[in-house]
Amino acid sequence: MGKIYANNKKAFHDYHILDKLEAGISLVGSEAKAIRCARVNLKDSFVRIVNGEAFVFGMHISHLSTAVEAYKPSETRDRKLLLHKKELLKLTQKVKEDGLTIVPISIYANNKNKIKLEIALAKGKQLHDKRESLKEKDAKLEIARAMKRY
Repeated sequence: MGKIYANNKKAFHDYHILDKLEAGISLVGSEAKAIRCARVNLKDSFVRIVNGEAFVFGMHISHLSTAVEAYKPSETRDRKLLLHKKELLKLTQKVKEDGLTIVPISIYANNKNKIKLEIALAKGKQLHDKRESLKEKDAKLEIARAMKRY
């Protein structure tokens, strides 16, 4: 994994991450350049499989002021994910049978400088699970602070 442009911290808070997968994204115009400038937000985005194709909904990519104004795609448009057929079938099966969801985790550039989206099969957390994970996070932070002092 190369340079990470955006992470979805909310996904780790709201879901148990079970399986991760790398997917390409179909981008138009200056969207790739905007992502490289870290003008992307994954917070409320999710992945759905429609007619045997995966799409990411709600991913916000801001328009660059230096880009051409004549062609300005919608900032929150649906973007197609590029996956192998076997991966799509596996994801479809898991979502239908097990009731799992697919969430984007991060967007980054790989070793060949191609923009990739890391997606994950996830199971929703309940309120008490969220509280436990917050307590664990606070405990780790306290331990790190104590170790830093000594």
